[in-house]
Amino acid sequence: MAHASATLVKKAVHQNTVLSRQGMLERLFSLWFSGFVYNQIWEDPDVDLEALEVDDSSRMLTISSGGCNIMNYLLASPEAVFAVDLNINHMSLARLKIEAARRLPDHDAFFTFFAKADSPINVRRYHEYIRDHLDATTRSHFDTWIFSGLNGPRINYFQDNLYDHSKLGWFLRFLHLATRLFGKHPAEILKAKTLEEQEALFNRHIAPFFDHWLVKALGRSPIMVYSLGIPPQQWDAMKADLKQTNMIEEFRYRVHRLTCDFPIQDNYFAWQALSRRYDLKNRQALPRYLKEENFDLLRANVDRAETHVTTLSAFLQTQETNSLNRFVLLDSQDWMKPEAMIELWSEIARTGQPGTRVIFRTAGEISPLEAIFPQDLKDTFIYEPELSRAMHAKDRSAIYGGFHLYRIPR
Repeated sequence: MAHASATLVKKAVHQNTVLSRQGMLERLFSLWFSGFVYNQIWEDPDVDLEALEVDDSSRMLTISSGGCNIMNYLLASPEAVFAVDLNINHMSLARLKIEAARRLPDHDAFFTFFAKADSPINVRRYHEYIRDHLDATTRSHFDTWIFSGLNGPRINYFQDNLYDHSKLGWFLRFLHLATRLFGKHPAEILKAKTLEEQEALFNRHIAPFFDHWLVKALGRSPIMVYSLGIPPQQWDAMKADLKQTNMIEEFRYRVHRLTCDFPIQDNYFAWQALSRRYDLKNRQALPRYLKEENFDLLRANVDRAETHVTTLSAFLQTQETNSLNRFVLLDSQDWMKPEAMIELWSEIARTGQPGTRVIFRTAGEISPLEAIFPQDLKDTFIYEPELSRAMHAKDRSAIYGGFHLYRIPR
């Protein structure tokens, strides 16, 4: 299964010949992305649910990533959530969360497993409550020993702080070390009581970091942004969209937005970026699926989730006409050629019901669809640019350039 997953990633990413510079970067990224990249999702599910208007008639298709979005969507009690992903590491984490919600004895055990994620008791509970109920592929994934950064089976992530691991986790650890070497302490922002204090602490502990020559050099390297899960096509789109602004200034702007535009007390994306953990003391800066008041609802709805290691288009080709009505594409189209996007949206048009809503994010600000849609798709979908901008402004993760909402009229 891991080999099949890597093959799907290569098919999605490789768009140029191996001997070209872009082709070599694509192959380097696919090798990088075939591993464990995200330990949590970096799209705000509260914004997704608002834009999608999810209710008990919603039949949703989403990319899984680490599964946080699946769990949060289930709290809106949709009829069904179908989750797909190319990366077996991410799908295994999502399947573990689903099975843990079914099998662990109570919320405290679930919270310790996925919010704290740093105790030997999690490994014991995995073997006692979860392991024997997993599918063979997921069970094998977590039982397999790895020697890079863990030196044990993958389930040991959950006794060694899951949020220190993954490509993104390692990248954040590197950044934290670098800021300490510069005498700065970004986690101080977590102590702020007001937006004004957040701004002052950003100027003291983060802003100077972007002026260092080493940071400027690293910011020009596509290798570094691969740790953020940004493929070559997305990197190029970001640079093209910026026009006269350099990438370091763009990174500064997005980190400022993440740490200063939303109250730090409940922005769990900022907590992960600044401390590689959630707010375990006050339990405010948490994804909704980890909050105690939502656990019974999550457990009641968990059977509504279904997972598949495949592509969006391949999954849709197996579905009946007019069988779905909510689609979450994350930033997948930043990876795609125009013909692949048209194929995907043709399948969405076929499988989507009247009233369907589709959301996605982009590295740059502009939706790529307006320039490539053939007339039949232009006639099928309505783009909502004003609502899209309003949703983008609410997204607490703040790492994307654009949020986009399309719908099929009723």
